[in-house]
Amino acid sequence: MPKKTIGRIDKADFPTLDLFGIDIKIDTGAYTSSIHCHKVLVDNDELVCLFYDEGHPYYNGKEIRFKEYTFAKVKSSNGVVQKRYKVKTTIVLFEKEYSISLTLSTREDMKYPILIGRKFLTKKFIVDVTQKDVSFNNKK
Repeated sequence: MPKKTIGRIDKADFPTLDLFGIDIKIDTGAYTSSIHCHKVLVDNDELVCLFYDEGHPYYNGKEIRFKEYTFAKVKSSNGVVQKRYKVKTTIVLFEKEYSISLTLSTREDMKYPILIGRKFLTKKFIVDVTQKDVSFNNKK
């Protein structure tokens, strides 16, 4: 299957999280993908997440529960290692649904609530940093 060209930023749907038209930043410097999560706690062996942020109006504030989750060690660009929860979900780009693993992080001070890293991009996409919203603009 030929690789699709994606720009440096876009909008994506995350149907299993009930999030649609969410701003994403393509980050080839990041290995893993991450999503801003306002609140995370473990309740009866389930990971409970609240995806809400005033600065990102499409974050709907719904509580999402994950029966399956893991942990990932993520090293930031300044070398600090964090242990984060990691969940599997789906993302829709170019009207195709893909499986994606996302680490949960606090990104309320960031412009984009979701970073898409190399692990997801590899073998699927070529990044053209001069373009933006390629997938979103090609929606029917």
